[in-house]
Amino acid sequence: MGEGDLPRTEAGVLRGHEGAVLAARFNGDGNYCLSCGKDRTIRLWNPHRGIHIKTYKSHGREVRDVHCTSDNSKLISCGGDRQIFYWDVSTGRVIRRFRGHDSEVNAVKFNDYASVVVSAGYDRSVRAWDCRSHSTEPIQIINTFQDSVMSVCLTKTEIIGGSVDGTVRTFDIRIGRSAGELLQEYKGHTCKSYKLDCCLTNTDAHVAGGSEDGYVFFWDLVDASVISKFRAHSSVVTSVSYHPKEDCMITASVDGTIKVWKT
Repeated sequence: MGEGDLPRTEAGVLRGHEGAVLAARFNGDGNYCLSCGKDRTIRLWNPHRGIHIKTYKSHGREVRDVHCTSDNSKLISCGGDRQIFYWDVSTGRVIRRFRGHDSEVNAVKFNDYASVVVSAGYDRSVRAWDCRSHSTEPIQIINTFQDSVMSVCLTKTEIIGGSVDGTVRTFDIRIGRSAGELLQEYKGHTCKSYKLDCCLTNTDAHVAGGSEDGYVFFWDLVDASVISKFRAHSSVVTSVSYHPKEDCMITASVDGTIKVWKT
């Protein structure tokens, strides 16, 4: 994939959030996307047709992250009210609220089987929750970070957390040990005051990420060179999400919009 194959052409704008959009995520097959923001809502969209489908309201403060199960039936969300909400997508009903973080919750992810949710918080912890149990207590707490945990990622055997303390820590779920080594760093963007996320393109050739000056950057995964950058929004680009199969990307911004980009 060369620079010409990267999605830099604006193909649509999704409007509806009041205030900053803090995250936008494609679902598993890329046909839909979810967004969340300062207005305390989660919104479900068809980004390819520019259609808003449903709004989910229950959070008491801003919603910082959202993730969907692979079968599209459940959502998980988190935010400034310190709670994690487990939703039924079709009815819009909250199935369960997980409480335990001592401060704002920054990120949430389902595991592959949608049986466990992992959350990352300002309280320096990563917590795991069992969706199938009626208990609202965490099944695991990881407390080894020195500062706020901003992102979390799950593989079949590992929990990976990224922190303001400058570390990315990998935890083997089965034996609880910590491991990992730094392979590369990607620089050039501005990230001082906001939580920004990044993602891999679907070929794993590039890293895509937002910047506080409204730009989106594409880096080469291996040598970390900036392959391309372009002005995507009038304000901070908080979130980027790449389509699982097509050359298509969505971006979210403090300007209140989600934009759809194609080649």
